[in-house]
Amino acid sequence: MENKLRELAKKLLTDGEVDVVLGYTKGYDETARRPVFITSPDEVERLVFDEHCHNNLSGYLNKRYKLLKAEWKKPAVVVKGCDAKSAVGLIQESQFTMDDVVLIGVACNGVTLDGETPYKCEICDVKLPINVHHVVGEAEKAEPRTAYEASEEAKAMAAKPREERFAFWKAEFEKCVRCYACRAVCPLCSCEVCIADSNQPQWVATSAHEIGKWSWNLVRAFHLVGRCIGCGECARACPEDIPLDLINQHLRQVVSERFDYVAGLDPEAKAPLITYKEEDAEEFIR
Repeated sequence: MENKLRELAKKLLTDGEVDVVLGYTKGYDETARRPVFITSPDEVERLVFDEHCHNNLSGYLNKRYKLLKAEWKKPAVVVKGCDAKSAVGLIQESQFTMDDVVLIGVACNGVTLDGETPYKCEICDVKLPINVHHVVGEAEKAEPRTAYEASEEAKAMAAKPREERFAFWKAEFEKCVRCYACRAVCPLCSCEVCIADSNQPQWVATSAHEIGKWSWNLVRAFHLVGRCIGCGECARACPEDIPLDLINQHLRQVVSERFDYVAGLDPEAKAPLITYKEEDAEEFIR
């Protein structure tokens, strides 16, 4: 599959269809992979793809990273099935269009994190990416899920008494150092000026004290409701190992159950929190 990926990248660059190919290359050891920008057909041999390619490269397509800049009129980006779902979210929010980029989908049978299979891979329904321009490799094809169910770990957390959940997250958020690694790695954190960086007015306290930590983590979770596709990059990138994906999994299931909506499947769909349907549940209105 790597050879086919390199051949396609070389053709796209040689034909002038794209100016740069963003993919994966070897990192500092045998299991480390990092993003690489290939601008010459002679460099395509650097491209690799295997179970260690964790990064969700679609994040480089949001306006915050400005990959779509003047000297790179049209980039190509290597995406796994889950990454392609993130790209759909960015298209829905007018970050770019399918005409602006070339999405190279790679068949993926799952990644490994510390020798384990993450939940997103256990329930993956897009081993063959959808909503892409090219698909390289072979994998089992399945129909995308139209409903989402959180992991047993996330469901067990949601089922605990409120006081127990509060104590758990209080202890976890206390570890937060406000490094914003979760924000930097999240493909859907696309605001050019984050609410956490704004001080006129200051909506979220910027210091790493208790109030600021709570505000930051909860506001970010709320901002991803109906948008998060479950790539799990936030939890992977967190230097303090805060299980941020448990929050996102729970919220994804709530959105699935209340609005019959799963993010990342349809570029033409409207996100549930920016639309209104007469049949929407309104029991919260008094």
